[in-house]
Amino acid sequence: MNEDKGTVLEALGQVQTEEVGKVFRDYLRGVTRDILVEVMAQEVSELCGPAYHPDKEAACYRAGSVQGYVHMESRREDVMRPRVRKRVVQDNSKEVMLKSYKAAQDPSEVHHLLLEALMAAGSMRKVGKVVNNQRGSSKSQVSRLWRQVGREKFSELRHRPVNVDSRGEPRDWLALMVDGIELADDLVAVVAVGITTEGQKVVLDFELGASENVTTASALVTRLVQRGFASGGQRPLLVVLDGSDALRKAVLKHFPQARIQRCLVHKERNLKRYLPRRHWPELHDLFDRLRKAQGAVAALEVVVELDAFLEPKNQAALNSLHEAGLDLIRVHLLDTPSTLHRSLLSTNIIENMINNFRRSSGRVNRWRLETDQAARWLATGLLSAEEGFRRLSHYWDLRKLIVHLAIKRDENNLEALKDKLPDWLSAEVPPREDDMDEALPTYVGAGSQDSVMVGLER
Repeated sequence: MNEDKGTVLEALGQVQTEEVGKVFRDYLRGVTRDILVEVMAQEVSELCGPAYHPDKEAACYRAGSVQGYVHMESRREDVMRPRVRKRVVQDNSKEVMLKSYKAAQDPSEVHHLLLEALMAAGSMRKVGKVVNNQRGSSKSQVSRLWRQVGREKFSELRHRPVNVDSRGEPRDWLALMVDGIELADDLVAVVAVGITTEGQKVVLDFELGASENVTTASALVTRLVQRGFASGGQRPLLVVLDGSDALRKAVLKHFPQARIQRCLVHKERNLKRYLPRRHWPELHDLFDRLRKAQGAVAALEVVVELDAFLEPKNQAALNSLHEAGLDLIRVHLLDTPSTLHRSLLSTNIIENMINNFRRSSGRVNRWRLETDQAARWLATGLLSAEEGFRRLSHYWDLRKLIVHLAIKRDENNLEALKDKLPDWLSAEVPPREDDMDEALPTYVGAGSQDSVMVGLER
């Protein structure tokens, strides 16, 4: 070994600076190969006895050697491997596979390198260039590997438990984010991400469909419920949506007490469609103030200013604002600490994942809807993005939100602010239970109170 060290040091002193790294890496591969040969020889001795002095009572005997290969530093290297056979043949199996050789043949690191290269290159043809045309990096081989791994990732995402984490610890879900993303014409993915009470973000599932319709949204939410997704105890679930009526209906069908928060990024983007560009900066400033507002009173003031700003400019924009209603400030009504607004007032968690996914899938010219291509790509991209997830920013402030959801702070705030709400917001405030007797005829028509109660029970 000392002679080998001297040889490599001598070689390093004789080569050009740019070749030093290559010489050193070649030396390391040679050392690794020698160690592997020694390990295999030791395993053969344990099975068959010492060389030239075989154990006649051993169950195995040496049977020469044969050309083989192993993976080292994500490269395939040829080696001569020793062969071992059983003395007594059982189950038509004569040769014994060495554990050390089998471990050295593990292709997981090579597969990981090829997949990383594919995600970076975005093209089957370019993977070979990224990994210096290593064996197994041809377009057809990478394509087969991608299909295999993609199906494994899809199965992992679709079937892994939702109500417990990887350690088997139960999860207490606090919030659900759902957003629809258009992948191509007639291909939409509805993606769901959950947030636990400890601030952990988890990719839950996705559903593919031709559009973001009720059927697609309902299929996703129904499957989540069947897999065990639910908020802890009697606490309502906080749900952040992109504004789709289909998503809202699907969520409320399974979580009727959910608190819906409209994504402010989507709403601002929609309002800009109706306004000339010269009004965009002022609109952005108002939404920025809304995102930073602390509490229901401050948020209501900004919403009233938004209403006054849009009224003389565009009726369609004003209608779009009114359509969102109290969902614009649901998080504010819960008196959520403003440190959490950055995370809970938009579906940017999902949008950022999809943006990263598009960097690798952008070279896909045609999504083959008749196959599982889109599901494989999306599952792989979402799980890859999840690996980089960190806890929610300022997650320690979630304790206040948990308490406020449990005591339904938003209802108390609405009752206190009822006189200050504009007409288009006050219409959404549900009547108190002690006011129901007076309000009943307005819901079911004229008649005696007894007949009204019968009608409601029906």
